[in-house]
Amino acid sequence: MATNTYFSQGTTGEQDLQQSLVNEQIAMFGKDVYYIPRTLVKEDTVFGEDTMSKFEGAYLIEAYIEDNTGFRGDGDMFTKFGVQIADQCTFVISRTRFTAAVDDNATLIVEGRPNEGDLVYFPMANKIFEIQFVEYEVPFFTLGKQYTWGLRCELFQFSDEDFETGITEVDAVEVNYANAISVNVAEGGTGDFVAEEIVTGGNSNVTATVKSWNSATRQLVVYNRSGIFAIPETLTGNTSSAAWTSATYNTLNNQNSDSEANWQIETQADNIIDFTEGNPFGEFGNKGSSI
Repeated sequence: MATNTYFSQGTTGEQDLQQSLVNEQIAMFGKDVYYIPRTLVKEDTVFGEDTMSKFEGAYLIEAYIEDNTGFRGDGDMFTKFGVQIADQCTFVISRTRFTAAVDDNATLIVEGRPNEGDLVYFPMANKIFEIQFVEYEVPFFTLGKQYTWGLRCELFQFSDEDFETGITEVDAVEVNYANAISVNVAEGGTGDFVAEEIVTGGNSNVTATVKSWNSATRQLVVYNRSGIFAIPETLTGNTSSAAWTSATYNTLNNQNSDSEANWQIETQADNIIDFTEGNPFGEFGNKGSSI
């Protein structure tokens, strides 16, 4: 037997009223956050990931914090790798507000909805969260329609993504945590590099972003490299027009980390293993007339 045709499951007017009430409640009791869409640069279709993602925009939208007693998750954990913060949070946003504030202004991987892998910057806590799952059925079809998206998020872990959102606090993540190397330049150069400008190698055409420049020591610290600089080659600043010739640099010595030991391990390992051997673990192949 079909449902009673004399009783409506929700008219368009009732649904619009419900959506307006939801929007008003989130605007009254929610917090301002920035929705930051992910741009895929080099997608690995086998593993379903993109190690070179970019974040190029931030869109202000109000969100209700479902976890009003504090962040969920495992919290702060002390491990052999240091302190790990595993905060989780669920942001509830209006569907119509998401369409107006984000979807109509940004290019999303999947249009029409929030995407797993996108980021949410929560200014009040000064934290960036990554969307792990988008809940679309809670509450369950009030008056026959859905009105909100539930963004289940975990604290974002930076892995050398490119940030150009225009939000200073967000873009600072790349400056402070991206792999940065120190390039020593030879005497005789001209001009001074400026922070955040792009430098280009004259021979290799490799580009990088300047983090700092010390004219006294002739030491240039760069991050976000597109490749490996040639030695020697002229490094030219796109903004300052400064031009200096590269002398030496070390890709294993990360200037943005005090805990990484890549360079120390590399140098100490040379005293343990003879890397000039083709096969340091034994002989292989056909050594006689038969196998």
